Amino acid sequence: MNPLESDTVIEYTSHLLKFFGVNRTVAEFTTASVSDTGGRKNNEDFHGHLTLQNGGCWVVADGLGGHRGGEVASKLAVEEILESFKDHPEASPSALRRHLEVANQAIISHQEEKSSLSSMRTTVVLLVIESDRVLWAHLGDSRLYHFRNGRIIFQTSDHSVPQAMANAGDILPEEIRFHEDRNRLLRVLGKEDDFRPEIEQQEHSVRQGDVFLLCTDGFWEYVLEAEMEEDLSASNRIEEWLKMMEARILERADEKHDNYTATAVSVM
Repeated sequence: MNPLESDTVIEYTSHLLKFFGVNRTVAEFTTASVSDTGGRKNNEDFHGHLTLQNGGCWVVADGLGGHRGGEVASKLAVEEILESFKDHPEASPSALRRHLEVANQAIISHQEEKSSLSSMRTTVVLLVIESDRVLWAHLGDSRLYHFRNGRIIFQTSDHSVPQAMANAGDILPEEIRFHEDRNRLLRVLGKEDDFRPEIEQQEHSVRQGDVFLLCTDGFWEYVLEAEMEEDLSASNRIEEWLKMMEARILERADEKHDNYTATAVSVM
């Protein structure tokens, strides 16, 4: 299928965020997103972003749970994180933990209010930029990739059984994608007694030309890291980059494949 013929939603926004301080300049952040049901009836992925005067927050979530609970969980996570970020827009580990705690508690409250939602959970990955500083956090197997000069310089490590096996040397990292236990997650939002987010503790700098990709497993499962770099080098705009990667998904995935969502953020 041609990606232009799918029911994919592409969003494109551009923002000028002023970096305050000595020798800081005005930087332009461009955001593009793609989200599709894939071969499923409902899209349990959700994404969103919020930009303020000197920073922004980008979130992608992949919901889990019956009775359409996954849709509720992922939407709650994104909305609660962005609302929390609006009140505390700094790029600090404590702020990111606060955002995730707020989202986790909102999901648990909804579980208690409605029995049909008692099993809903969600993965989440978020990126926060304040001035020229950047931090990220995640739970589950939704990933963040950081590109510099067209190459991946960092990617998150999944909270899943296959990732643990790869860390232990039992399987190769490239075997994670289609391992039989790949959907067995070790950390998610929505479990009151097991809230264990992984939050980047080291502050990173943002440079012109940097690109960030936040995506659910339905996206990265079908696009290899080398192909992400190849398509990034071959594209002129990040929305074009997303479409090129989406074309790979549509070419390779079977008719019952998972929802897929990705948000790309470019520092101009």
